[in-house]
Amino acid sequence: MDSPAYRAVPGHGRFHYSPINDRPVYRWPDGSRLAVYIGFNIEHFSFGEGLGPTIGPVMPEPDVLNHAWREYALRVGAWRCLDLFDELALPTAAIINTALYDHCPELVAAFAQRGDELVAHGHTNSERQGTLTEDDERALIVACRERIAAESAQQPAGWLSPWLSESHVTSDLVAEAGYQYTLNWCHDDQPTRMHTRNGQPLWAIPYPEEVNDIPMILARQMDAKSFADLVIDHFEEMLRQSARAPLVMGIALHAYLMGQPHRLCHLRRALEHIARARNEGRICITTPGSIASHMDFLGR
Repeated sequence: MDSPAYRAVPGHGRFHYSPINDRPVYRWPDGSRLAVYIGFNIEHFSFGEGLGPTIGPVMPEPDVLNHAWREYALRVGAWRCLDLFDELALPTAAIINTALYDHCPELVAAFAQRGDELVAHGHTNSERQGTLTEDDERALIVACRERIAAESAQQPAGWLSPWLSESHVTSDLVAEAGYQYTLNWCHDDQPTRMHTRNGQPLWAIPYPEEVNDIPMILARQMDAKSFADLVIDHFEEMLRQSARAPLVMGIALHAYLMGQPHRLCHLRRALEHIARARNEGRICITTPGSIASHMDFLGR
């Protein structure tokens, strides 16, 4: 029909609609139904140019105030969070810019040495990739994978775009570069098999946009106590829902936010709550790469 009410709305073609109450039931490797992972973002920013989150008024470049706040993450905040992860024996997915290898390789090495998964996160968070040409975007995605493999002897399985920026072919390029999964899509509580133009396999592992300190603390002005309450409340409700279906809960953290002492104490409370459930055998604390591999094992 010609009526606008019958016009098909443009779509992305990456996956079909699927209601969560009408899907196969399975379990994670330890037999649990709720898989939790920590996505710990470690990012490096250009001085005097480009993009960057801000904690104070944006100043003309060079914006020393906001740049120095972001640099605190690499010198102090990330190390304090690392101590907490060690204290609670929590694995993480360290989501890294490859510019860190030039600026603070010791920090990347500390996460790699504890056996954490390294997730490719572009070269720097001062730049978006969605506006690049296809050739330049492909070169970035491939170069990041090769750099992590060369520097850390770990072939990254996952990709998260800086600022979650995508072109129309990002998922295709990520799959063609040999990545197993993407974290760019936050549309579900279960992994989704993505359609790619040449048929290469690619999982979308759920990455949170609400259990995420940037939108909650910077955009919605939530304090750290309330954010910790949010993490706990979200966890408890997902644990309840997981009695019916397997679920994935990601917790997205950034060192320049949660590495601040007044926030770290509240993060400790939230992670202690989740670690207790792990110790009681009620949940699986894992990494997105392990989740993707389990989905491949199940043949979903």
